[in-house]
Amino acid sequence: MFKRNHKTSLVALWMSLLNTILYHLPFFNFVFKHLETGTLRQLPFSFSLLLTMITANFFTFYLLFSLSRRGGKVLLSLFFTINAIAVYFIHTYGVIIDESMMGNILNTNTEESSSFFSLKLVVYFLLLGALPCMLLWRISIERETRKTFFIRLGLALGLLLGLFALNANQLLWIDKHSKQLGGLAMPWSYTVNTALFYIHQAQKNKKEIRLPDATSTNEEKSIVVLVIGESARRQNFSLYGYEKNTNPLLAQTKNVYPFKANSSATYTTAGVKSILEHKDSSDLYEILPNYLYRNQVEVIWKTTNWGEPPVHIAHYQSKEDLRKLCDSGTCGYDEILLTNLKEDILASTKNKILVVLHTSTSHGPTYNTKYPPAFEVFTPVCTSVDLSNCTQESLINAYDNTIVYTDYLLHRVIEDLKTLTDFKSTLLFVSDHGESLGEKNLYMHGLPMRIAPKEQYEIPFIVWVSDDNTKLKPNTLLSQHHVFHSVLHFLGITSSIYDEKMSIFENE
Repeated sequence: MFKRNHKTSLVALWMSLLNTILYHLPFFNFVFKHLETGTLRQLPFSFSLLLTMITANFFTFYLLFSLSRRGGKVLLSLFFTINAIAVYFIHTYGVIIDESMMGNILNTNTEESSSFFSLKLVVYFLLLGALPCMLLWRISIERETRKTFFIRLGLALGLLLGLFALNANQLLWIDKHSKQLGGLAMPWSYTVNTALFYIHQAQKNKKEIRLPDATSTNEEKSIVVLVIGESARRQNFSLYGYEKNTNPLLAQTKNVYPFKANSSATYTTAGVKSILEHKDSSDLYEILPNYLYRNQVEVIWKTTNWGEPPVHIAHYQSKEDLRKLCDSGTCGYDEILLTNLKEDILASTKNKILVVLHTSTSHGPTYNTKYPPAFEVFTPVCTSVDLSNCTQESLINAYDNTIVYTDYLLHRVIEDLKTLTDFKSTLLFVSDHGESLGEKNLYMHGLPMRIAPKEQYEIPFIVWVSDDNTKLKPNTLLSQHHVFHSVLHFLGITSSIYDEKMSIFENE
Protein backbone atom coordinates (compact mmCIF):
# COMPACT_ATOMS: atom_id res chain seq x y z
CA MET A 1 0.00 0.00 0.00
CA PHE A 2 2.83 2.43 0.86
CA LYS A 3 5.37 1.35 -1.80
CA ARG A 4 3.89 3.06 -4.84
CA ASN A 5 1.86 6.10 -5.76
CA HIS A 6 -1.90 5.94 -5.46
CA LYS A 7 -4.45 7.87 -7.47
CA THR A 8 -5.84 10.99 -5.77
CA SER A 9 -9.41 9.68 -6.06
CA LEU A 10 -8.49 6.36 -4.42
CA VAL A 11 -6.75 8.08 -1.48
CA ALA A 12 -9.72 10.44 -1.06
CA LEU A 13 -12.08 7.43 -0.98
CA TRP A 14 -9.90 5.60 1.59
CA MET A 15 -9.78 8.68 3.82
CA SER A 16 -13.53 9.19 3.51
CA LEU A 17 -14.19 5.59 4.55
CA LEU A 18 -11.71 5.91 7.43
CA ASN A 19 -13.33 9.16 8.56
CA THR A 20 -16.79 7.57 8.49
CA ILE A 21 -15.78 4.40 10.33
CA LEU A 22 -13.71 6.01 13.08
CA TYR A 23 -15.77 9.05 13.99
CA HIS A 24 -19.45 8.41 13.26
CA LEU A 25 -20.64 5.77 15.69
CA PRO A 26 -22.49 8.47 17.73
CA PHE A 27 -24.08 9.80 14.51
CA PHE A 28 -25.54 6.45 13.48
CA ASN A 29 -26.48 5.58 17.07
CA PHE A 30 -28.57 8.75 17.03
CA VAL A 31 -30.12 7.85 13.66
CA PHE A 32 -31.15 4.34 14.74
CA LYS A 33 -32.45 5.64 18.07
CA HIS A 34 -34.68 8.30 16.52
CA LEU A 35 -35.89 6.62 13.34
CA GLU A 36 -39.33 5.07 13.55
CA THR A 37 -38.87 1.43 14.49
CA GLY A 38 -40.51 -1.47 12.74
CA THR A 39 -40.42 0.10 9.28
CA LEU A 40 -38.78 -1.39 6.20
CA ARG A 41 -37.51 2.09 5.29
CA GLN A 42 -35.26 2.31 8.32
CA LEU A 43 -32.39 0.28 6.86
CA PRO A 44 -32.46 1.81 3.33
CA PHE A 45 -32.58 5.34 4.74
CA SER A 46 -29.71 4.63 7.12
CA PHE A 47 -27.70 3.19 4.23
CA SER A 48 -28.50 6.31 2.19
CA LEU A 49 -27.20 8.51 5.01
CA LEU A 50 -24.03 6.40 5.17
CA LEU A 51 -23.51 6.68 1.42
CA THR A 52 -24.23 10.42 1.53
CA MET A 53 -21.63 10.92 4.26
CA ILE A 54 -18.97 8.92 2.41
CA THR A 55 -19.68 10.75 -0.85
CA ALA A 56 -19.73 14.23 0.72
CA ASN A 57 -16.42 13.60 2.46
CA PHE A 58 -14.94 12.08 -0.71
CA PHE A 59 -15.99 15.19 -2.66
CA THR A 60 -14.29 17.47 -0.11
CA PHE A 61 -11.16 15.39 0.39
CA TYR A 62 -10.72 14.84 -3.36
CA LEU A 63 -10.98 18.56 -3.97
CA LEU A 64 -8.40 19.29 -1.25
CA PHE A 65 -5.89 16.69 -2.52
CA SER A 66 -6.33 17.87 -6.10
CA LEU A 67 -5.65 21.49 -5.18
CA SER A 68 -2.61 20.57 -3.07
CA ARG A 69 -1.49 17.10 -2.07
CA ARG A 70 0.58 18.39 0.87
CA GLY A 71 -2.03 20.97 1.85
CA GLY A 72 -4.71 18.28 1.72
CA LYS A 73 -2.68 16.08 4.05
CA VAL A 74 -2.19 18.97 6.49
CA LEU A 75 -5.91 19.76 6.57
CA LEU A 76 -6.97 16.12 6.90
CA SER A 77 -4.47 15.63 9.71
CA LEU A 78 -6.03 18.59 11.48
CA PHE A 79 -9.50 17.14 10.88
CA PHE A 80 -8.51 13.70 12.23
CA THR A 81 -6.94 15.23 15.34
CA ILE A 82 -9.94 17.42 16.13
CA ASN A 83 -12.34 14.58 15.24
CA ALA A 84 -10.65 12.38 17.84
CA ILE A 85 -11.01 15.01 20.55
CA ALA A 86 -14.61 15.80 19.54
CA VAL A 87 -15.61 12.11 19.62
CA TYR A 88 -14.01 11.80 23.08
CA PHE A 89 -16.25 14.57 24.42
CA ILE A 90 -19.32 13.16 22.64
CA HIS A 91 -18.71 9.68 24.08
CA THR A 92 -17.68 10.87 27.54
CA TYR A 93 -20.08 13.74 28.23
CA GLY A 94 -22.91 13.19 25.73
CA VAL A 95 -22.42 16.62 24.10
CA ILE A 96 -23.39 17.67 20.60
CA ILE A 97 -20.93 19.90 18.70
CA ASP A 98 -23.46 22.52 17.53
CA GLU A 99 -23.01 26.29 17.25
CA SER A 100 -23.70 26.95 20.93
CA MET A 101 -21.20 24.27 21.97
CA MET A 102 -18.57 25.80 19.68
CA GLY A 103 -19.24 29.14 21.40
CA ASN A 104 -18.74 27.38 24.72
CA ILE A 105 -15.45 25.87 23.54
CA LEU A 106 -14.11 29.05 21.96
CA ASN A 107 -14.84 31.04 25.12
CA THR A 108 -13.32 28.50 27.51
CA ASN A 109 -10.21 29.75 29.29
CA THR A 110 -7.00 27.74 29.68
CA GLU A 111 -7.55 26.91 33.35
CA GLU A 112 -11.01 25.52 32.68
CA SER A 113 -10.03 23.55 29.59
CA SER A 114 -7.11 21.92 31.42
CA SER A 115 -9.56 20.38 33.89
CA PHE A 116 -10.80 18.04 31.12
CA PHE A 117 -7.39 16.41 30.62
CA SER A 118 -7.40 12.65 31.25
CA LEU A 119 -5.64 9.44 30.22
CA LYS A 120 -8.72 8.46 28.24
CA LEU A 121 -8.41 11.67 26.21
CA VAL A 122 -4.77 10.79 25.44
CA VAL A 123 -5.85 7.32 24.26
CA TYR A 124 -8.50 8.82 21.96
CA PHE A 125 -5.96 11.31 20.63
CA LEU A 126 -3.35 8.62 19.89
CA LEU A 127 -5.63 5.92 18.44
CA LEU A 128 -8.20 8.05 16.61
CA GLY A 129 -6.03 11.08 15.88
CA ALA A 130 -2.30 10.42 15.67
CA LEU A 131 -2.51 6.92 14.14
CA PRO A 132 -4.72 7.91 11.14
CA CYS A 133 -2.45 10.94 10.58
CA MET A 134 0.64 8.69 10.45
CA LEU A 135 -1.14 6.42 7.99
CA LEU A 136 -2.10 9.37 5.79
CA TRP A 137 1.44 10.76 5.64
CA ARG A 138 2.89 7.37 4.59
CA ILE A 139 0.71 7.29 1.47
CA SER A 140 2.11 8.72 -1.75
CA ILE A 141 -0.48 10.52 -3.87
CA GLU A 142 -0.36 10.64 -7.67
CA ARG A 143 -2.01 13.66 -9.32
CA GLU A 144 -4.76 12.90 -11.84
CA THR A 145 -5.53 14.67 -15.09
CA ARG A 146 -7.84 17.67 -15.14
CA LYS A 147 -10.39 15.70 -17.18
CA THR A 148 -10.42 12.88 -14.61
CA PHE A 149 -10.73 15.44 -11.81
CA PHE A 150 -13.88 17.02 -13.26
CA ILE A 151 -15.44 13.68 -14.19
CA ARG A 152 -15.04 12.25 -10.69
CA LEU A 153 -16.17 15.43 -8.96
CA GLY A 154 -19.18 15.49 -11.26
CA LEU A 155 -20.01 11.87 -10.50
CA ALA A 156 -19.77 12.52 -6.74
CA LEU A 157 -21.97 15.59 -7.04
CA GLY A 158 -24.47 13.68 -9.17
CA LEU A 159 -24.61 10.88 -6.60
CA LEU A 160 -25.23 13.41 -3.82
CA LEU A 161 -28.09 14.99 -5.79
CA GLY A 162 -29.53 11.56 -6.54
CA LEU A 163 -29.42 10.57 -2.87
CA PHE A 164 -31.07 13.87 -1.97
CA ALA A 165 -33.92 13.22 -4.44
CA LEU A 166 -34.27 9.62 -3.32
CA ASN A 167 -34.76 10.66 0.31
CA ALA A 168 -36.88 13.76 -0.30
CA ASN A 169 -39.71 12.20 1.72
CA GLN A 170 -37.39 12.13 4.77
CA LEU A 171 -36.56 15.85 4.67
CA LEU A 172 -38.98 16.65 7.48
CA TRP A 173 -37.24 14.10 9.72
CA ILE A 174 -33.81 15.47 8.73
CA ASP A 175 -34.94 19.05 9.38
CA LYS A 176 -36.36 18.09 12.76
CA HIS A 177 -33.03 16.57 13.85
CA SER A 178 -30.72 18.80 11.79
CA LYS A 179 -28.88 20.31 14.78
CA GLN A 180 -28.13 16.93 16.30
CA LEU A 181 -27.15 15.34 12.98
CA GLY A 182 -24.97 18.30 12.05
CA GLY A 183 -23.42 18.32 15.51
CA LEU A 184 -22.36 14.66 15.20
CA ALA A 185 -21.03 14.69 11.62
CA MET A 186 -17.24 15.02 11.42
CA PRO A 187 -15.59 17.32 10.44
CA TRP A 188 -18.66 19.36 9.53
CA SER A 189 -19.85 19.78 13.12
CA TYR A 190 -17.03 22.03 14.29
CA THR A 191 -16.01 23.57 10.94
CA VAL A 192 -19.47 24.79 9.92
CA ASN A 193 -20.56 25.68 13.45
CA THR A 194 -17.35 27.59 14.18
CA ALA A 195 -17.95 29.68 11.06
CA LEU A 196 -21.60 30.23 12.07
CA PHE A 197 -20.57 31.23 15.58
CA TYR A 198 -18.16 33.91 14.36
CA ILE A 199 -20.59 35.18 11.72
CA HIS A 200 -23.39 35.54 14.28
CA GLN A 201 -21.05 37.07 16.86
CA ALA A 202 -19.91 39.65 14.34
CA GLN A 203 -23.52 40.47 13.52
CA LYS A 204 -24.53 40.76 17.19
CA ASN A 205 -21.48 42.70 18.32
CA LYS A 206 -21.28 45.29 15.55
CA LYS A 207 -22.46 47.86 18.04
CA GLU A 208 -23.99 47.65 21.49
CA ILE A 209 -27.50 49.06 21.25
CA ARG A 210 -27.81 51.92 23.73
CA LEU A 211 -30.86 51.99 26.00
CA PRO A 212 -32.86 55.14 26.92
CA ASP A 213 -31.39 57.25 29.72
CA ALA A 214 -32.46 56.46 33.28
CA THR A 215 -32.95 58.60 36.37
CA SER A 216 -33.00 57.97 40.11
CA THR A 217 -36.35 58.46 41.85
CA ASN A 218 -34.98 58.86 45.38
CA GLU A 219 -31.83 59.46 47.43
CA GLU A 220 -32.14 56.31 49.55
CA LYS A 221 -28.84 54.45 49.97
CA SER A 222 -29.33 50.99 48.48
CA ILE A 223 -27.19 48.06 47.34
CA VAL A 224 -27.92 45.10 45.08
CA VAL A 225 -25.45 42.20 45.11
CA LEU A 226 -26.08 40.00 42.09
CA VAL A 227 -24.35 36.63 42.38
CA ILE A 228 -24.23 34.80 39.05
CA GLY A 229 -24.00 31.08 39.74
CA GLU A 230 -22.20 28.61 37.49
CA SER A 231 -23.89 25.31 36.57
CA ALA A 232 -26.09 25.41 39.70
CA ARG A 233 -29.13 23.24 39.16
CA ARG A 234 -32.20 23.88 41.26
CA GLN A 235 -33.03 20.32 42.28
CA ASN A 236 -29.85 19.98 44.38
CA PHE A 237 -30.68 22.92 46.68
CA SER A 238 -32.37 21.84 49.90
CA LEU A 239 -34.22 25.20 49.86
CA TYR A 240 -36.26 23.64 47.04
CA GLY A 241 -36.93 20.37 48.87
CA TYR A 242 -33.77 18.36 48.08
CA GLU A 243 -33.43 15.57 50.64
CA LYS A 244 -29.75 16.30 51.42
CA ASN A 245 -29.07 19.41 53.48
CA THR A 246 -27.07 21.46 50.99
CA ASN A 247 -28.27 24.85 52.32
CA PRO A 248 -27.72 24.65 56.10
CA LEU A 249 -26.92 28.38 56.48
CA LEU A 250 -29.44 29.94 54.12
CA ALA A 251 -32.18 27.78 55.64
CA GLN A 252 -31.55 29.52 58.98
CA THR A 253 -31.33 33.02 57.50
CA LYS A 254 -34.26 35.41 57.82
CA ASN A 255 -35.80 37.01 54.72
CA VAL A 256 -34.49 34.42 52.24
CA TYR A 257 -36.92 33.62 49.42
CA PRO A 258 -36.26 30.79 46.93
CA PHE A 259 -38.04 31.12 43.58
CA LYS A 260 -38.14 28.60 40.78
CA ALA A 261 -36.65 29.76 37.48
CA ASN A 262 -35.63 28.46 34.06
CA SER A 263 -32.53 29.58 32.19
CA SER A 264 -32.70 30.86 28.62
CA ALA A 265 -29.87 28.61 27.48
CA THR A 266 -27.68 25.73 28.63
CA TYR A 267 -24.29 27.39 28.25
CA THR A 268 -22.53 30.24 30.03
CA THR A 269 -22.27 33.00 27.42
CA ALA A 270 -25.98 32.95 26.54
CA GLY A 271 -27.07 32.41 30.16
CA VAL A 272 -25.05 35.33 31.52
CA LYS A 273 -26.23 37.56 28.66
CA SER A 274 -29.85 36.74 29.57
CA ILE A 275 -29.25 37.59 33.24
CA LEU A 276 -27.86 41.00 32.27
CA GLU A 277 -30.18 42.06 29.44
CA HIS A 278 -33.61 43.72 29.69
CA LYS A 279 -35.38 41.37 27.27
CA ASP A 280 -34.80 38.18 25.32
CA SER A 281 -33.05 39.18 22.11
CA SER A 282 -30.39 37.96 19.72
CA ASP A 283 -29.15 41.58 19.54
CA LEU A 284 -26.58 42.96 21.96
CA TYR A 285 -28.36 45.64 23.94
CA GLU A 286 -26.62 47.67 26.63
CA ILE A 287 -26.32 45.23 29.54
CA LEU A 288 -27.24 46.00 33.15
CA PRO A 289 -23.80 46.95 34.58
CA ASN A 290 -22.95 49.18 31.60
CA TYR A 291 -26.38 50.80 31.67
CA LEU A 292 -26.31 51.58 35.39
CA TYR A 293 -22.70 52.77 35.29
CA ARG A 294 -23.52 55.18 32.46
CA ASN A 295 -26.43 56.48 34.55
CA GLN A 296 -24.31 57.31 37.60
CA VAL A 297 -24.75 54.11 39.65
CA GLU A 298 -21.64 52.64 41.30
CA VAL A 299 -20.95 49.27 39.68
CA ILE A 300 -18.44 46.73 41.04
CA TRP A 301 -17.73 43.49 39.15
CA LYS A 302 -15.63 40.64 40.59
CA THR A 303 -15.25 37.40 38.67
CA THR A 304 -13.53 34.02 38.71
CA ASN A 305 -15.34 33.05 35.52
CA TRP A 306 -15.67 34.19 31.92
CA GLY A 307 -18.27 34.48 29.13
CA GLU A 308 -19.99 37.76 29.99
CA PRO A 309 -20.73 40.32 27.24
CA PRO A 310 -18.30 43.29 27.11
CA VAL A 311 -18.40 45.10 30.48
CA HIS A 312 -17.66 48.86 30.36
CA ILE A 313 -17.17 49.96 33.96
CA ALA A 314 -14.30 51.36 36.03
CA HIS A 315 -14.25 48.77 38.84
CA TYR A 316 -13.81 45.37 37.14
CA GLN A 317 -11.67 42.70 38.84
CA SER A 318 -10.74 39.36 37.27
CA LYS A 319 -9.45 36.32 39.16
CA GLU A 320 -5.89 37.47 38.43
CA ASP A 321 -6.62 40.94 39.86
CA LEU A 322 -8.16 39.43 42.98
CA ARG A 323 -5.25 37.04 43.55
CA LYS A 324 -2.92 40.00 43.89
CA LEU A 325 -5.05 41.29 46.78
CA CYS A 326 -5.92 37.98 48.47
CA ASP A 327 -3.78 36.77 51.37
CA SER A 328 -5.98 34.04 52.87
CA GLY A 329 -5.77 30.27 52.49
CA THR A 330 -8.84 30.18 50.24
CA CYS A 331 -7.53 32.30 47.35
CA GLY A 332 -7.85 29.31 45.02
CA TYR A 333 -11.62 29.11 45.52
CA ASP A 334 -14.56 31.43 44.93
CA GLU A 335 -14.15 32.94 48.37
CA ILE A 336 -11.64 35.18 46.63
CA LEU A 337 -14.63 37.11 45.27
CA LEU A 338 -15.25 38.47 48.78
CA THR A 339 -11.80 40.09 48.87
CA ASN A 340 -12.24 43.76 49.92
CA LEU A 341 -15.96 43.56 49.14
CA LYS A 342 -17.07 45.68 52.09
CA GLU A 343 -14.16 48.07 51.66
CA ASP A 344 -15.04 48.63 48.00
CA ILE A 345 -18.67 49.32 48.87
CA LEU A 346 -17.77 51.74 51.66
CA ALA A 347 -15.29 53.54 49.41
CA SER A 348 -18.09 54.58 47.06
CA THR A 349 -19.50 58.09 47.31
CA LYS A 350 -22.73 57.14 45.55
CA ASN A 351 -26.09 56.19 47.05
CA LYS A 352 -26.87 53.48 44.50
CA ILE A 353 -24.55 50.47 44.18
CA LEU A 354 -24.65 47.29 42.09
CA VAL A 355 -22.15 44.53 42.89
CA VAL A 356 -21.84 41.57 40.51
CA LEU A 357 -20.03 38.43 41.71
CA HIS A 358 -19.58 35.94 38.87
CA THR A 359 -18.72 32.55 40.39
CA SER A 360 -17.38 29.30 38.94
CA THR A 361 -18.20 27.06 41.92
CA SER A 362 -20.19 24.22 40.34
CA HIS A 363 -18.48 23.94 36.96
CA GLY A 364 -17.43 20.41 36.05
CA PRO A 365 -15.95 18.04 35.44
CA THR A 366 -13.66 18.49 38.46
CA TYR A 367 -16.36 19.32 41.01
CA ASN A 368 -14.22 18.05 43.87
CA THR A 369 -11.65 20.80 43.25
CA LYS A 370 -14.17 23.65 43.45
CA TYR A 371 -14.48 23.81 47.25
CA PRO A 372 -12.07 23.77 50.21
CA PRO A 373 -11.59 20.41 51.99
CA ALA A 374 -13.70 21.58 54.95
CA PHE A 375 -16.77 21.57 52.68
CA GLU A 376 -16.48 17.93 51.65
CA VAL A 377 -19.63 17.10 53.59
CA PHE A 378 -20.89 14.27 51.36
CA THR A 379 -18.61 11.34 50.57
CA PRO A 380 -17.34 9.43 48.67
CA VAL A 381 -16.69 11.92 45.88
CA CYS A 382 -15.83 11.53 42.21
CA THR A 383 -12.25 12.63 41.49
CA SER A 384 -12.07 11.66 37.80
CA VAL A 385 -12.57 13.99 34.83
CA ASP A 386 -14.13 11.01 33.02
CA LEU A 387 -17.44 11.27 34.83
CA SER A 388 -18.80 8.05 33.36
CA ASN A 389 -16.12 6.16 35.36
CA CYS A 390 -17.61 7.43 38.64
CA THR A 391 -20.62 6.04 40.40
CA GLN A 392 -23.54 8.43 40.22
CA GLU A 393 -23.54 8.61 44.02
CA SER A 394 -19.93 9.85 44.15
CA LEU A 395 -20.53 12.27 41.27
CA ILE A 396 -23.59 13.78 42.92
CA ASN A 397 -21.79 13.94 46.28
CA ALA A 398 -18.97 15.99 44.73
CA TYR A 399 -21.48 18.26 43.02
CA ASP A 400 -23.57 18.64 46.20
CA ASN A 401 -20.47 19.78 48.07
CA THR A 402 -20.19 22.67 45.60
CA ILE A 403 -23.74 23.66 46.54
CA VAL A 404 -22.84 23.54 50.24
CA TYR A 405 -19.93 25.87 49.45
CA THR A 406 -22.24 28.14 47.45
CA ASP A 407 -24.54 28.28 50.48
CA TYR A 408 -21.59 29.41 52.59
CA LEU A 409 -20.53 32.08 50.09
CA LEU A 410 -24.03 33.54 49.88
CA HIS A 411 -24.28 33.50 53.67
CA ARG A 412 -20.98 35.37 53.92
CA VAL A 413 -22.21 38.08 51.55
CA ILE A 414 -25.46 38.43 53.48
CA GLU A 415 -23.59 38.77 56.78
CA ASP A 416 -21.42 41.51 55.25
CA LEU A 417 -24.49 43.33 53.95
CA LYS A 418 -26.15 43.16 57.36
CA THR A 419 -23.30 45.24 58.81
CA LEU A 420 -23.91 48.04 56.29
CA THR A 421 -26.81 49.46 58.25
CA ASP A 422 -26.88 52.75 56.32
CA PHE A 423 -27.99 50.87 53.22
CA LYS A 424 -31.11 49.00 52.23
CA SER A 425 -29.73 45.90 50.55
CA THR A 426 -30.69 42.76 48.66
CA LEU A 427 -28.87 39.72 47.32
CA LEU A 428 -29.98 37.93 44.14
CA PHE A 429 -28.49 34.55 43.29
CA VAL A 430 -29.26 33.33 39.76
CA SER A 431 -27.48 30.57 37.87
CA ASP A 432 -26.44 30.77 34.22
CA HIS A 433 -27.78 27.25 33.54
CA GLY A 434 -28.13 23.84 35.18
CA GLU A 435 -26.10 20.64 34.96
CA SER A 436 -26.57 16.98 34.02
CA LEU A 437 -25.03 14.47 36.42
CA GLY A 438 -25.41 11.17 34.60
CA GLU A 439 -29.17 11.24 34.07
CA LYS A 440 -29.88 9.58 30.69
CA ASN A 441 -26.09 9.15 30.37
CA LEU A 442 -25.66 12.92 29.96
CA TYR A 443 -23.06 15.00 31.76
CA MET A 444 -22.49 18.70 32.35
CA HIS A 445 -24.40 21.07 30.04
CA GLY A 446 -24.60 22.62 26.58
CA LEU A 447 -27.31 20.62 24.78
CA PRO A 448 -29.66 22.64 22.53
CA MET A 449 -32.64 23.91 24.54
CA ARG A 450 -35.20 22.02 22.52
CA ILE A 451 -33.68 18.67 23.49
CA ALA A 452 -31.98 19.61 26.78
CA PRO A 453 -33.18 17.73 29.89
CA LYS A 454 -34.66 19.79 32.72
CA GLU A 455 -31.50 19.33 34.80
CA GLN A 456 -29.70 21.65 32.36
CA TYR A 457 -32.18 24.56 32.52
CA GLU A 458 -34.03 24.42 35.85
CA ILE A 459 -32.14 26.89 38.03
CA PRO A 460 -32.37 28.56 41.45
CA PHE A 461 -33.38 32.20 41.84
CA ILE A 462 -32.71 33.00 45.50
CA VAL A 463 -33.45 36.41 47.02
CA TRP A 464 -32.50 37.93 50.37
CA VAL A 465 -33.65 41.36 51.55
CA SER A 466 -32.39 43.36 54.52
CA ASP A 467 -35.65 45.17 55.20
CA ASP A 468 -38.63 43.28 56.63
CA ASN A 469 -40.91 45.74 54.85
CA THR A 470 -39.63 44.84 51.38
CA LYS A 471 -42.29 42.64 49.84
CA LEU A 472 -41.85 40.23 46.95
CA LYS A 473 -44.48 39.20 44.43
CA PRO A 474 -45.74 35.60 44.71
CA ASN A 475 -44.18 34.48 41.41
CA THR A 476 -44.32 30.78 40.64
CA LEU A 477 -41.70 30.70 37.87
CA LEU A 478 -39.15 33.36 36.99
CA SER A 479 -36.83 33.91 34.05
CA GLN A 480 -33.31 35.29 33.98
CA HIS A 481 -34.70 38.50 32.45
CA HIS A 482 -36.45 39.32 35.73
CA VAL A 483 -33.05 40.34 37.11
CA PHE A 484 -32.66 43.54 35.05
CA HIS A 485 -36.02 45.03 36.01
CA SER A 486 -35.84 43.86 39.63
CA VAL A 487 -32.48 45.59 40.09
CA LEU A 488 -33.84 48.84 38.63
CA HIS A 489 -36.86 48.62 40.93
CA PHE A 490 -34.84 48.00 44.08
CA LEU A 491 -32.37 50.80 43.37
CA GLY A 492 -35.16 53.25 42.58
CA ILE A 493 -34.07 53.74 38.95
CA THR A 494 -36.74 54.67 36.44
CA SER A 495 -36.52 54.30 32.67
CA SER A 496 -38.83 53.91 29.69
CA ILE A 497 -37.59 50.35 29.23
CA TYR A 498 -38.44 49.35 32.82
CA ASP A 499 -41.19 46.69 32.92
CA GLU A 500 -43.06 46.56 36.21
CA LYS A 501 -44.39 43.06 35.44
CA MET A 502 -40.79 41.79 35.29
CA SER A 503 -39.83 43.04 38.74
CA ILE A 504 -39.93 40.53 41.59
CA PHE A 505 -40.54 43.35 44.11
CA GLU A 506 -43.90 44.81 45.11
CA ASN A 507 -44.37 48.57 44.91
CA GLU A 508 -44.01 50.14 48.34
